[in-house]
Amino acid sequence: MVVEQKIAEVIETSNSEFLAECYDLDNVPALGSMVRTKGKGCQIYGIVYVSATHSIEPGRRIAARGKAATSEADVFKANPQLAKLLCSDFKALVVGHSQDKAIYQYLPPSPASIYSFVYACSPVEVKQFTQSLNFLNLMIESRSTVAPDEVIAAFLRYASLTHPVPEEFLVKAGKELAWTLSNDMRRLDSILKRL
Repeated sequence: MVVEQKIAEVIETSNSEFLAECYDLDNVPALGSMVRTKGKGCQIYGIVYVSATHSIEPGRRIAARGKAATSEADVFKANPQLAKLLCSDFKALVVGHSQDKAIYQYLPPSPASIYSFVYACSPVEVKQFTQSLNFLNLMIESRSTVAPDEVIAAFLRYASLTHPVPEEFLVKAGKELAWTLSNDMRRLDSILKRL
């Protein structure tokens, strides 16, 4: 039996995205990776679109502490309080949900539950979710992400590795993007170059 390891906890939520605080400063999911959390009666899937490490006190800047250190690890050894003064978090764009083993690639009826645990999706989950590419519309139309084309390309590269022939998946995704973005060739070209 595989034991899932929770990586974060939802601390802010809406139907279209959620903010999760990581349990470990250095265990932030990569840009474009897929995560899962719980909603009312369903599992909610999100794509990581931004992550940050910052002070837990608003307005308090992090100061450099490594002038005398020989490695980055030495900074934390000499300043053990940093683990309590800093936090890492990430935002995930909601791209679908599952209920009763069926996957729906549209927004769930309710947002993720506050304080629900967040897990990195397994390769099997990612492959299963990406059998259809209907979620791409949510990503293309999102106004949440700072660099949506970067996030789309990062996710498609990430998801391709879960398929038996990654190149075939990327070609399929490229065709779907070409159809969806047929009126915006510059944006299409921008995304395709990143694949």
